[in-house]
Amino acid sequence: MRKLASLLILALPALAAVTGTVTNQTTGRPQANTTVTLYKFGQGGMEAADSAQTDGQGNFSIAKDPAAPGPKMLRIEIDGVTYNKMLPPGTPTTGVPVNVYNASKQQGTVKVSKHMLLFEPAGGQVTVNETLLIKNDGKVTWSDPQNGTIRFYLPAGVSGTVDAKGTAPDGMPVPIPTDKTAKPDIYTAKFEIKPGETRIDLTYVAPYTTGEPYLGKIATTDDNTYLIAPSGVTLAGEHLADMGTEPRTQAHIYGLSDASYKITLTGTEAA
Repeated sequence: MRKLASLLILALPALAAVTGTVTNQTTGRPQANTTVTLYKFGQGGMEAADSAQTDGQGNFSIAKDPAAPGPKMLRIEIDGVTYNKMLPPGTPTTGVPVNVYNASKQQGTVKVSKHMLLFEPAGGQVTVNETLLIKNDGKVTWSDPQNGTIRFYLPAGVSGTVDAKGTAPDGMPVPIPTDKTAKPDIYTAKFEIKPGETRIDLTYVAPYTTGEPYLGKIATTDDNTYLIAPSGVTLAGEHLADMGTEPRTQAHIYGLSDASYKITLTGTEAA
């Protein structure tokens, strides 16, 4: 009877497991004794399915792999920073490598490789869309939950709140908090900067009269800063190098060689 029961158990379909290894790229060693959580995505959004601890070699095995048709994701938290590993449908779920990093409040080698500001004047105001591409060539995540990381300028009279989104190297755009600094016109984005390329997008609306001066500052040290006017809008000012137009949108691009700018905007965006 016992032999028959064993045969029946072996005949049952085995639950698919999610296995892998977590490696700390800062230390170059396996990440031991760390929780790995498997999430599934469905109509109710993201839901935790099961979790497991890594062993001394950073290996983990999650037996409960939900049979949901959509993608799954592994999530690990180190030093208060989460790291995600997406598992799209059809992706192997055994021997999955997951990389994590230690975090520091120090900026280290992090720098802004490109900083783009698009100005859209209309109806007594100007909408400013800023995009920062941030490069972290090191092996440590820059994270400062209390003081934030990337700084940005916000002119007086901004109406509404700042729409801020951050996109990590391993993620999708997510809303991020912003806060004032000790300087009244300088704010900070509270978003960790992981190794790789991180993108921060900011949108805000400031009062502006066509043809009048508009003053701004660059609160980051950028490799490249660009001021951009959409098709139909003329942008003029000092410390600008004409970079030509973007072929698809016909937006005009200017390189900025100073840490502040004083520009005038005329015209309206082409429909």
